[in-house]
Amino acid sequence: MAAKNFAPLRRKLLHWYDRNKRDLPWRHTKDPYAIWLSETMLQQTQVKTVLRYYEMFLRTFPNVEKLDRARLEKVLRAWSGVGYYRRAENLKKAARQIVRDHAGQLPQEFTSLRRLAGVGDYTAGAIMSIAFGQRYPAVDGNVRRVLSRVLAIGNEIEMQTNARQLVSSSRPGDFNQALIELGATLCSPTAPQCARCPLRTECAAMNCPSDKNNSLGRRRIAFKAVHWPLAIVRQNGKVLLRRRAGDGLMARLWELPGGETDGAKQPLNFLRQELRELAPAVRLRKAIGEIRHSITHRRIRAPIYLFDYPANSKLRLPSKRWHWIDVEKIHGQAISSMTAKAIRLLNPHEKSFL
Repeated sequence: MAAKNFAPLRRKLLHWYDRNKRDLPWRHTKDPYAIWLSETMLQQTQVKTVLRYYEMFLRTFPNVEKLDRARLEKVLRAWSGVGYYRRAENLKKAARQIVRDHAGQLPQEFTSLRRLAGVGDYTAGAIMSIAFGQRYPAVDGNVRRVLSRVLAIGNEIEMQTNARQLVSSSRPGDFNQALIELGATLCSPTAPQCARCPLRTECAAMNCPSDKNNSLGRRRIAFKAVHWPLAIVRQNGKVLLRRRAGDGLMARLWELPGGETDGAKQPLNFLRQELRELAPAVRLRKAIGEIRHSITHRRIRAPIYLFDYPANSKLRLPSKRWHWIDVEKIHGQAISSMTAKAIRLLNPHEKSFL
């Protein structure tokens, strides 16, 4: 489709969006800070999950100055449950950049936005178009799928070129959100609802049945099956948590002792090795079940084992990375989602943990 023919496509898509868009809280604001937050949360996280945390996070950190002044621990705690915690760390770093270099206001230039921690081309384009009304594309996975089908695009250079030409000059923010909405609702990866699509008469894949159930150029993710035993060590109504390192997966979060195994060791042997820093040794009580969890490309099976420590004995903690926490307060900490699931698995008759 030549650029000169994009006008009817824009008109049809915006008309459809005006009548069918979901009522989402970040669509009721032009505050660049709130829009930046929503776009960051929505990266690799489903809308239904973001809805549970977005407004709570915004109440806790209503502006960039509050976010900049907050301790990282508090930011991670508010982010707990959203996943991909590196995004929260980058938000904090970017808040410092905005306060230090831009007088507390998100910059209104694309290149300046790109210099902020964690802000890539998509996020910068979304902020420029939605918050500032500038004609920039915002190409995420949903948009790639829509454009690859509608325009029969198979490479990234062509994708970006067409995306720039396609953006509406009068309503760039709404247009970008309309493309994302179409990909998230009708133009799904499998079984797209072509009959309901406002672009069906313009869609190249619609006129080529062999393509319409596939996203052209779609990258297939190789998922890895992972075994990740976890230990709940308890004493006097408290649970022992361990803090992860400052880099890598789930950096700085508190979690139950355990970890990803190579499958060579039995889960109990692996956990006893994980707990070897603790002296004297804790005592196994029982296995209490198993949870399933996903982190990036990992599909995790996590068997949970309950360990007791004598009520009147003092357990020597080897470093500040270890910490006792009342179970009733554990969900207020910056814990991993997998740890939260494991704690909820404790049987109802374990009264001290309810």
